[in-house]
Amino acid sequence: MSALRPMLATATDHLPTGPDWVHEVKWDGVRVLVDVRAGAGAARMTSRNGNVVTPAWPDLSEPPLGDRDVLVDGEVIALNERGVPDFRTLQHRMHVRRAADAARLADSIPATLMVFDLLRLDGDDLTGRPLAERRELLAGLGMTGWQVPASYDDGAMLWDATLQQGLEGVVSKRVTSRYRFDTRSRDWLKRAHRHRGTFVVGGWRPQVGTDDRLAAVLVGEVTPDGLAYRGRVGSGITGATARRLQEMLAPLTRTDSPFSDEVPRVDASGTTWVEPVVVVDVDTHGPGYDRLRQPSFQGVRSDLTPEDL
Repeated sequence: MSALRPMLATATDHLPTGPDWVHEVKWDGVRVLVDVRAGAGAARMTSRNGNVVTPAWPDLSEPPLGDRDVLVDGEVIALNERGVPDFRTLQHRMHVRRAADAARLADSIPATLMVFDLLRLDGDDLTGRPLAERRELLAGLGMTGWQVPASYDDGAMLWDATLQQGLEGVVSKRVTSRYRFDTRSRDWLKRAHRHRGTFVVGGWRPQVGTDDRLAAVLVGEVTPDGLAYRGRVGSGITGATARRLQEMLAPLTRTDSPFSDEVPRVDASGTTWVEPVVVVDVDTHGPGYDRLRQPSFQGVRSDLTPEDL
């Protein structure tokens, strides 16, 4: 039998309102279905792609309800140095399969399982019941070790709160929604925060298969120690935007990197370095990280110089 895959949310640019919806924090982690069969004595964890990932999470595999039969949907999270859930913190753990390595990383990078849906309980399939009922049953289980995050009636309030706290965003769910495996549903809507920052271009990379058509720029942040590398930005750079950027950067070519720190080889290879004078705005998925997350080019800031930053 093929592995179950979780129900997914549809992206939206606005949160729904009214009594038909509840709202939850969008966690920046790894989605899992956790299956505990009566008498098995251990949890079986599968990823959103249906892969078994139990060995990576020995600190989460102890069922909080003992041998009670349950199937839950949730997100594995880990906190970064700022105390905020961060997918990149988990990347050190998520592909580990050797028991000794997994146990060592569980000590240095502790994980938490946020359980937000109950799909089976004591042999009863709950997927056909409305979300409100599933959540009520989940809250009444009294889990210890796994956490059941709160849901909220006020989506606008949660949107503002998650923005202030540096969290990923909000998921809104219709209270009457049934759970449908391996489906992207409009009964669940997700909206992630985007943050705009201003950076300096230090190089550009060509489109794959060409040597001379700009496809991405390498950008940095002005710091007291120089221009610190923050990542490569390709999204949003097409057509006329790419041509204008290339014309602007062509006279600024130099032979060495203008960044004060080392640029990863995967980014440096094939890059044309430029004098760091062009300032651009970039939208990113979350502030405060060494590398930009899901960056999107927004435009050149002709009103600013690097000295202004």
